[in-house]
Amino acid sequence: MGTDKAEGIAGLDFSSVTPEEFARIVKGLSGKDISTIATDAPLRGRVLREVFARMERQFRPDAAGTLKALIRWQVTGSEGVEDAVYETDIAEGACAVRAGRSEAEPRVTLVMGDAEFLKLVSGNANPVTLFMTRKLKVVGDVALAAGLTRYFDIPKA
Repeated sequence: MGTDKAEGIAGLDFSSVTPEEFARIVKGLSGKDISTIATDAPLRGRVLREVFARMERQFRPDAAGTLKALIRWQVTGSEGVEDAVYETDIAEGACAVRAGRSEAEPRVTLVMGDAEFLKLVSGNANPVTLFMTRKLKVVGDVALAAGLTRYFDIPKA
């Protein structure tokens, strides 16, 4: 497969890894490790599915209040790897996540590469810095995008 750390990720039982442990793992990954994961389609899919599945559990309904928003996440694949699209639907104090692009119009679409996505959701990157350095593209409600992190318990590494 490639690097030892990427192979370590492949062997993980994600159900037994806490968000904080995941954040530490991501923090320890090099660019080469992330590239290895990003170009291994089955592993990349498994990591993305797990991250998005955790979003529902890490959602903070108290912080979201009456927020109603569809957020589309587009994780751009490296050469030869398809983009992954997920949607987070926040409404009535709940968060539902689904894979794929629906016909609904999102309030905001976030577009970023695999490395930026993993670092963002693991608390290892600042969304404003990613946006300012053009590693995160925001289409739609920029104010909503800027405040998204407060609606989720994001681990710290």
